[in-house]
Amino acid sequence: MQTILLVPTSRGIGLTSAALGLIRALDYSSIKAGFMKPILQDDSQDAQHTLDSSSELAAQTFALTPPKSIPRQHVERMLGDDNLDDLMEEVVSLSKQLEDDDNTYDVLICEGLVPTEEASYASQVNHALANALDAKVIFVSAADLDDPEHLADKLDVFAKDYGGLASPRTLGSILMRVKNVPNTFDDQPVAPGEANLTLDDDFIKAMQKHSSAFATDKFHLIGVVPFSDTLSVPRTWDVANELGAKWLSEGDAKNRRVLKTSLTARTVSRVGEVFSRGTLIVTPGDRDDLILATALAAMNGIPMAGIILTGGITPNDTVIELCQPALKTGMPVMSVKTNSFATVQDLSNLSHEIPEDDADRASQVTRFVAAHLDLDWLKDYFQRDHTPRLSPSAFRHQVVKKAQKDKMRIVLPEGAEPRTIEAASICQSRGIAQCILLANPDEVASVAKNRGVELPDDIEIIDPEAIDKSKYIAAMVERRKGKLTEPMAEAQIQDTVVLGTMMLYLDEVDGLVSGAIHTTANTVRPAFQFIKTSPDYSLVSSIFFMLMPEQVLVYGDCAINPDPNAEELAEIAIQSAASAKAFGIEPKVAMISYSTGTSGHGADVDKVTEATKIAKERAPDLVIDGPLQYDAAFVSSVGKQKAPDSPVAGQANVFVFPDLNTGNTTYKAVQRSAGVVSVGPMLQGLNKPVNDLSRGALVDDIVYTIALTAIQASSPDI
Repeated sequence: MQTILLVPTSRGIGLTSAALGLIRALDYSSIKAGFMKPILQDDSQDAQHTLDSSSELAAQTFALTPPKSIPRQHVERMLGDDNLDDLMEEVVSLSKQLEDDDNTYDVLICEGLVPTEEASYASQVNHALANALDAKVIFVSAADLDDPEHLADKLDVFAKDYGGLASPRTLGSILMRVKNVPNTFDDQPVAPGEANLTLDDDFIKAMQKHSSAFATDKFHLIGVVPFSDTLSVPRTWDVANELGAKWLSEGDAKNRRVLKTSLTARTVSRVGEVFSRGTLIVTPGDRDDLILATALAAMNGIPMAGIILTGGITPNDTVIELCQPALKTGMPVMSVKTNSFATVQDLSNLSHEIPEDDADRASQVTRFVAAHLDLDWLKDYFQRDHTPRLSPSAFRHQVVKKAQKDKMRIVLPEGAEPRTIEAASICQSRGIAQCILLANPDEVASVAKNRGVELPDDIEIIDPEAIDKSKYIAAMVERRKGKLTEPMAEAQIQDTVVLGTMMLYLDEVDGLVSGAIHTTANTVRPAFQFIKTSPDYSLVSSIFFMLMPEQVLVYGDCAINPDPNAEELAEIAIQSAASAKAFGIEPKVAMISYSTGTSGHGADVDKVTEATKIAKERAPDLVIDGPLQYDAAFVSSVGKQKAPDSPVAGQANVFVFPDLNTGNTTYKAVQRSAGVVSVGPMLQGLNKPVNDLSRGALVDDIVYTIALTAIQASSPDI
């Protein structure tokens, strides 16, 4: 396992952001990276809480399990007693905790100690860490592009402890929060390496006057990360904590972001422009008119960041009572003792550090940093022989890229649903699909405005009430001859899901996504009736893409078929393998049972055995085995013990469950217990793609489901 030590050249430069971005870039390249922060940076934390905030963020962002950091008080005692070697033995012991046979890392990212007044020994400790862990060193530094000499001198001084810039120990540098360089990716997610920047040749030449090793193969410029205002956006909750505010109504403070702050003391008629998504209103606590106006904006669907009442003044009971409907929308309200001017000054001095419980912001910063790293160089240096896997980040990026190739037409019957509108806007602007919203255009515009969503000009909005439905009714009656009359069809077509399905049937669109406010039955029943099964298959089934921390797995069937027989189960396996392959997963299919091999008997085991045999006959090139217990299929050590001759055991990535009860229970248990993102269900076997959403789907879930549907539409084999 290669160890990389990130050494900061000063405080406040985004060391943790650099570490998380590097982990994501490696993960995208299918290189498994662990994380540890050997020394607890902040000695103000509770004595029992010995996991550094950096480790907390790494754990939340990548589902890693970093070892606990060594308390700084203990470090200082060891240094004072001249026991540095013993201290480093403890560090090595921590790193060994990560070397588990079933959880082996290719690379360990180790975060060094930040030099501060309290930790003046940081350089000494970091040098000892590099030696004890036999680590390569990457320097994390800020940079002033108007002063190349200063940067060269600073890196040269820090590198001397590790043998100099040209030493085999030193790999290069990541420059963080660099101003005056292009930054065009604040508002959209990009893949690792996609925004990689290089410094001006004159700047490099000026640095090389001080050290010829800079920006060469001996010392590489691994990343130039621009300064970003939008990634320094705190939650309302964080603002309240920093101000020491008193909550009058906490509301949805942990989920709302402060996009801008408005000091408001004017009349209501002149402050209309400040009432927008993400605005934090700062106003004296006795301005009842402004408080009520803000409440009214919240009641009209505008998700304000909240309101700060200054001067220690609390509104009277009448005003609070009038604000109750707004408070029920989740609008946060806090009170501070300082006056408005002093409060705004305090807001301007807020910390830019990511709170350890702000997983969303950590994820955004991680993506931004990874996008600006030199991915090609990272692949060349870190790539090692290991079992190929498709990481969740690579899967998501691959799905988007595949969908963007053809930009298929995807109809969204729930066109006025807020999450659907936001997802459609993202898909349209990123070229994932040509989205068609079935809804009243005025209603869509109103919802979009209240959520701060800017609808792309080329998004299509079709009002169902303005459509001549006669051709759809005729097609419905023809498709279901003897089962559906014209009056019955006329009644059914009022349902936008049925309308969207008929648009798909008549080739006016390429795919359909629904389910944010409809049940699975509402979504799939019209598809079964009018789209029907593909000629190559006898049934429709489903899969979920399970975005595990280390790789993407495929689960099928977890949504459609209650109790498939052996023939049907074999077909589900073949369908699931084909879908996995289409999305970049080389399928190794495990037919799941409560028994492995011939260890068990009974009708349920016999069904899986027979299904495996049928699947092998129908698809002789398919890597498939069964029956296998889940642990034998997934865990390498168990697979070697229970099925040593199996080509699948211990390395399966497609899991076919014997019935809906087993499949649905397993996917939900894994999803909820392990905090795993599941994308799906994606339906297989239909003539044309129709996909269902969970009614609790997030915007990202809808985006990726639209992308999956677009890929299905452009890939007839799925």
